[in-house]
Amino acid sequence: MSLLDKFKQKLFWINMLKVALPFFIFFTLFSLMFGNWEAVTNRDFEAIHQKHFANGKWVSFWLIKIVASVGYGMYITNRKMQ
Repeated sequence: MSLLDKFKQKLFWINMLKVALPFFIFFTLFSLMFGNWEAVTNRDFEAIHQKHFANGKWVSFWLIKIVASVGYGMYITNRKMQ
């Protein structure tokens, strides 16, 4: 079955979300902790906010996570579905 045929199936998108949402949560938490370990352990949320979310940085922060999660979810779901 081709990828375009799979896109037309509701089951493909349900399975994709089942893969993408946990990956999105893990990816977001991992990237916040990896890049800001000291600020996280000190509970310096202002530093995290300034580094990732202030002055429009939130757009690229979330966009990268969403695109990567959807891409990963689609790749894994495509591989697993017959």
